[in-house]
Parts: sequence; C-alpha cells; structure tokens
Amino acid sequence: MPETVLFGPEEIAAALAELARRIAADPQPAVLVGVHTNGVPLSARLASLMAQGGGAAPERGTLDITLYRDDLAGRALPLVRGSELPGGVDGKRIVLVDDVLFTGRTVRAALNVLADHGRPSRVQLCVLIDRGHRELPIAPDYCGMVTQTSAKDRIRVRLTETGAPRDEIVLAR
Repeated sequence: MPETVLFGPEEIAAALAELARRIAADPQPAVLVGVHTNGVPLSARLASLMAQGGGAAPERGTLDITLYRDDLAGRALPLVRGSELPGGVDGKRIVLVDDVLFTGRTVRAALNVLADHGRPSRVQLCVLIDRGHRELPIAPDYCGMVTQTSAKDRIRVRLTETGAPRDEIVLAR
C-alpha cells in the first residue's frame, strides 16, 4: 500500500498544544483517559502540555476496549491490556483521548467501558485526527486535525512513544 505523510512532527506538536489549551480552558478539572494504544501516549503529552501551561497536571487513566469491540468474531485471541482509572470516574469530567476518529465504534466501546466503571458528570472526546465516515452519531469535542479520506483508506498515527522514529500521520491507499 503506498503511503503519503499527511502531517509531520511540527503539525502534530502544534495540534496537541492547541488541544491542551482548549481542554484546560474548561473550568471543571479533567481526567484524561487514553484509549489503548495511541490514546495513552497522546493523553500523557496533553497532560504535560496542560501542566506546562501553568495549570495543575490533570489526572490520567487508560482504557482498554478490546473485550467491548463489536468485531472480535473470527479474530485471533486479542491482547488485553486492562484499564486503569485511578480514583474512579464517578462525578468527574472525563476526556477520552484517541488518535483517529473514523466510524465511531471505538468511542462507543469506550463509553461502554466507562459505564461499567461508574457515572462521570460529563464525557468529552478528544481526537488527534478526524477522518470522517461515521457509522454512529459521534462527534469530537476537541479535534486537532481533519482530513478527507475514502472509506477504504487507512490512517496511521505513528508516535515515538510506540517505537516510530518520528511522529507522523500517514495516509495509506
């Protein structure tokens, strides 16, 4: 599959800085919850940027949606990483953090996991890139970038924290 780099390290850094600023502007403290896999390092970066902006570092957690996916049939045994939600979610403003928003099914699964852990006061969605083609009525509250793709295209977010040599967002056709 031929690949085209859509965004490099500078654009990703700028998008994350703006996302952190916008999340921090809300007066209610946020708990940043990264959806495995790329949402976890993205939530760590956002938390760091929010703390650098003069505020307190937000609480963080991780969410594993593996067993809540609706496409497990016929797949090999999934890798389950587990969710970590220190202090729970009851009454808190949760900001779900993920890399790519596509059909909305990952977000639906994440909402189901959260519901099993309690009742937040509010759940918001933060994504690095929105590529369209929603199958469910889900929209991000915070979005770093938007790109138009075909449904067959693939968007890959490569981050240094997950072993990539540099941060980049790639379109594979």
